[in-house]
Amino acid sequence: MTNGIEGKIVLITGGSTGIGAETARLLAERGAKVAIAARRKDRLDEVVADIAATGGTARSYALDVTDKSAVQSVVAAIIADFGRLDVLINNAGLMPIRPMAEVNTDEWDQMIDVNLKGTLYGIAAALPGFLEQGSGHIINLSSVAGIKVFAPGGTVYSGTKFAVSAISEGLRHEVGEKVRVTSIEPGAVESDLKFTTSGAAAETVLDFYKQAIPAASVARAIAFAVEQPDDVDVNAIVIRPTAQEF
Repeated sequence: MTNGIEGKIVLITGGSTGIGAETARLLAERGAKVAIAARRKDRLDEVVADIAATGGTARSYALDVTDKSAVQSVVAAIIADFGRLDVLINNAGLMPIRPMAEVNTDEWDQMIDVNLKGTLYGIAAALPGFLEQGSGHIINLSSVAGIKVFAPGGTVYSGTKFAVSAISEGLRHEVGEKVRVTSIEPGAVESDLKFTTSGAAAETVLDFYKQAIPAASVARAIAFAVEQPDDVDVNAIVIRPTAQEF
């Protein structure tokens, strides 16, 4: 176990698969008590069972991050169940890739609601408690597409991830004396994210993701940020496959 992680109460949204699930497994292995939240409760329960089988502590919570009141309720439930919350990992996300000329405003709305508003709702639910207790850590999943615009096709997705990176940096400026803030900015990672693209671009996305690194690689980067001493704030980590040019 790592002293910087052991005993911490961690909430991970989008915790049923991919980066969220692997991060839950790793942090639980290192002694954290993990709360995982997502829409698919059955998948969450499978991850909880895996963690319990190896001696870890985890609980699952059904959650749609686009529902502001539901996010507030889940954070309140975790504090009631575990006694406090130490780390929030805003991981839930969508990545439908499509040229803007197709004007699929439904997909634009979904990305803004999940990637951007979902992150903000998580911050809104956890931040007051963190400030009151004088400590906490907010980790937001951005993307390399939040550093360089992923176009053609990923323009709106990049827009949401640029916003997540900007919000992370602004939040650090505002509350950094009490609350640590980290932006994780992955490239191609093996997860369900690649399946959120449909239509003509789907094959291109799947081909791009042939170079993907395992989700466990990102989990280790997240653990690195969490395990640092209280006076060390890892503000951003960019992690991508060595073969990825973008």
